[in-house]
Amino acid sequence: MAKIFFSLSGEGRGHASRVRAIVESLRHQHEISLFTSGDAFRFLAPLYRGTSVAVNRIAGLRFQYTPGGRLDSMGTAAEGVRYLRRLPQLRRMVERHIQRERPDLAVVDFEPSLPRAARHLGVPFVSVDHQHFLTTYDLRSLPWRLRLRAGMMGLIVNGYFSGQKETVVSSFYSPPLRRGSRDVTQVGVMLRPELLTMPTENRGHLVAYWRRFANGPVLEALAATGREVRIYGVGAQPRRGNLIFREVDELRFLEDLASCDALVSTAGNQLVGEALHLGKPVLVLPEPRNFEQYINAHFLAQSGAGYWVEMERATPAHFTRFLARTDAFRSRIDSQRMNGLPATLEALQRHLPIQAPTPKPALALSAARGRSVSL
Repeated sequence: MAKIFFSLSGEGRGHASRVRAIVESLRHQHEISLFTSGDAFRFLAPLYRGTSVAVNRIAGLRFQYTPGGRLDSMGTAAEGVRYLRRLPQLRRMVERHIQRERPDLAVVDFEPSLPRAARHLGVPFVSVDHQHFLTTYDLRSLPWRLRLRAGMMGLIVNGYFSGQKETVVSSFYSPPLRRGSRDVTQVGVMLRPELLTMPTENRGHLVAYWRRFANGPVLEALAATGREVRIYGVGAQPRRGNLIFREVDELRFLEDLASCDALVSTAGNQLVGEALHLGKPVLVLPEPRNFEQYINAHFLAQSGAGYWVEMERATPAHFTRFLARTDAFRSRIDSQRMNGLPATLEALQRHLPIQAPTPKPALALSAARGRSVSL
């Protein structure tokens, strides 16, 4: 049995979903401690309460949004400066955990304090996240404006940490690596155990998900499809014709996703990958000013498995064109490539003590109704 520390960004639920899938495959063979903040802590802490997995709350960076739901670049930058000022203190706190518990390996999902502490104390660490596609993938197929943005965001990714033994990039797309990339492993998304055994069918309804908001025109465009649309992420509301608003509930969301005809959502990597694994075409509407999501949207379109439109420009015609092509999109989905968990476990095994048993992906996990959906 090895002792493994995990740290992850608390922003959104994609990081939590990714780490949870890995932890479920490791926790019965190894001792696990998690370090996170924000949305991820609120999801993972109750999930692992009373188990052998320790969930520690730490400070984390949070994106700032305008009242209209747009990413507030200046506000986020100011929050980043405040966070960087606290980072040395946070690193020292994590170092105390390391000195007390002496982990064999650290695994990092885009969180900067644990890798700094691990490097200072000589603990090997591995990066497992999506964001390192910005520094390792060949992005020449993107429009030049997005390549410019990607270069700027890549500087931030490189500034988060360095010195990892291996970089595992989890993504629903896999273009060639850029020249000079070393010790990089490309894998699909980390699939929740429930998804691996869930039956799929196409019952005619659509599933929609937004992290924070859905503007009026988007809801009007969804209503104009004439399809039943089950909407998550904006809270429970009275039904509006064919629009059904549901509170987040993990099992019900996955059941709706597995039985829908298609997904309409923001362009987060994790959820898009899960939908593609289930064979569902995806229409993505990137969050305004979230350039990582714009990049994801472009690669989705390049794969032929979906379509995208800017959220603020979405019209009923865009939804009509998407729905008319779902069979063609579905035929282009490479669902077998989406499961990145086995390759990730193999990568981690390369850095665990030799006597540690080889972990196996969890096949099933009880999903209690009422838990927040991890997206």
